[in-house]
Amino acid sequence: MSGLNLSQVRSLIVRPALQALGLWSLAAENLLMGTMLVESGGVYLQQAGGGPAVGLWQMEPVTHDDCWENWLCAPGRSRQATALRQMIGYLAPSAALMIWNLKYAAGMARIRYQRVSAPLPAADDAQALCAYWKTHYNTAGGGGAVNDNHIALFQAAIAA
Repeated sequence: MSGLNLSQVRSLIVRPALQALGLWSLAAENLLMGTMLVESGGVYLQQAGGGPAVGLWQMEPVTHDDCWENWLCAPGRSRQATALRQMIGYLAPSAALMIWNLKYAAGMARIRYQRVSAPLPAADDAQALCAYWKTHYNTAGGGGAVNDNHIALFQAAIAA
């Protein structure tokens, strides 16, 4: 299976999204790159098997909406909300936009992680980044796991 060029995803999508949100760090960049690889392989824009998750970061619409309703609309978050609205050309925020607007999808994935109080792991620690993804993005009930295959995908993300 082939996917998108990871260097281009990093430089043209993930980094600009993080910078626009004021949330750039190498750890955040590597976390989003690895999350994309374990969630969609950098290939799927809709969840395989017909599930509700969409975009390269495979966010479910209910999670997208919760990020807006309970985080981005809170006092003190207007800068991030505005940055995300700019990414979508001031359309009404919708999970469906994450299918084709990759920068918006990356931004929403970072917002999902921003809601976590635990600090980001070291930028070069693939195992810790993978564990962070499992705990805070995929969650205990999700189908993902911290295993050699997923750790290798985070290592590939770091190397990209």
